Amino acid sequence: MIKRYTPPEMAALWSEQAKFNSWLLVEKAVAQAQAELGIIPKNAAKAIQQATFKISEIEKFEKKTNHDVIAFTKSVAKSIGKPGKYVHFGLTSYDIVDTALSLRCISALGIIENALRVLRIETARLALKYKHTPMIGRTHGVHAEPITFGLKCLSWYEEINRNMERLRTIVSEMHYGKISGAVGSYTQLPQRLEKRVLARLGLKPEPVSTQVIPRDRHAHMLSVLAIIAAGLERIATEIRNLQRTEIAELAEPFGSGQRGSSAMPHKKNPITCERVTSLARVIRSYALVGIENIPLWHERDLTNSAAERIIIPDATTLLHYMILKLTQVLAGLKVNPEKMMQNLETSAGAFFSQTLLLALIKAGIDRDRSYQLVQKLAFRSRETGITFPELARKDRTVLSTLGQGKLKQIFNLNRLLRNINRVYRRVGLVKHED
Repeated sequence: MIKRYTPPEMAALWSEQAKFNSWLLVEKAVAQAQAELGIIPKNAAKAIQQATFKISEIEKFEKKTNHDVIAFTKSVAKSIGKPGKYVHFGLTSYDIVDTALSLRCISALGIIENALRVLRIETARLALKYKHTPMIGRTHGVHAEPITFGLKCLSWYEEINRNMERLRTIVSEMHYGKISGAVGSYTQLPQRLEKRVLARLGLKPEPVSTQVIPRDRHAHMLSVLAIIAAGLERIATEIRNLQRTEIAELAEPFGSGQRGSSAMPHKKNPITCERVTSLARVIRSYALVGIENIPLWHERDLTNSAAERIIIPDATTLLHYMILKLTQVLAGLKVNPEKMMQNLETSAGAFFSQTLLLALIKAGIDRDRSYQLVQKLAFRSRETGITFPELARKDRTVLSTLGQGKLKQIFNLNRLLRNINRVYRRVGLVKHED
């Protein structure tokens, strides 16, 4: 985790203090349940509820033991004296580590969901504000047919909805812990203890664990985080492209005193969107590592451990940061409707080509001949600068087949945008007057 890209909430959640706090929470829940089931003395469990740890002490013990959980339990046990012998009684390290990790992952996902909810509000605001603002739609980077900027934002809004649903799925999938011992066979502690402990922590028992919770759960979580990051990147990339000097339909907010280039004072660069794009690549790479962590040897090995100490805190932290930054961009986004219309008009009406093609086919001209005729008119418009509708109205075949009245209906921008309201209603994002 790099401080530059770490929001305070995530910094607190993934700190060493928070990690050991979560371990101690699980240890205390186990001790309480063990006392209730008569496995350890009640006075020992009571003492464990008052136990603490010192990070400096854990670090000192780990230098000797080369094992962070043993170092942790030694510090905890030391804090309560003689009853400390019942700390970690009958447990394996990953009974504590994996159960605590699930709790922290759930907290991290909750932070991300809250941030996504705010981002969704911004996309909804833009979608409604610019619902009827025409712009050219582009495919392969080339002018295609008109859309509205609001419709583009509506696409972002709906993708966030899907990603929030995916997020809820992995939150549910991460609600599992394990108190099943060294190989998952409950050799020292009964299943009823696990059920009691995990219920207290708000978790469910992993149906079939080994020494660890199966890593497909964590891989799925990281994969969904990567998908969400890619969705943010899609928005950021669109803003970057539409901020190009020759397009200039959108622009990131640019603060007072901000500078775009050390060499060129005129520059206003989409640096925040570029940062979102850059960090999305990092999260995608973490998803691959998560998948590679699935095939552990036998009942477990340590090949997942070092990687997870990096990728899980990093992926959740970076995604949270990306959401916050993109929300700021959308909240201050500079939208230029006049430039959108100007760019649309540079097509000289060629975007009516499909409408004219279909009208000619319906009027009785075969598709291939109709296509060639319309393509010829479109290319001539591009070469001469004469608008496509003007050339079509002067073409004998077009005019004799369709007539001026029909051509007037065809060359109508509003007609091409007539179904925008239907898309909004399908998504469920409408103003009262709609």
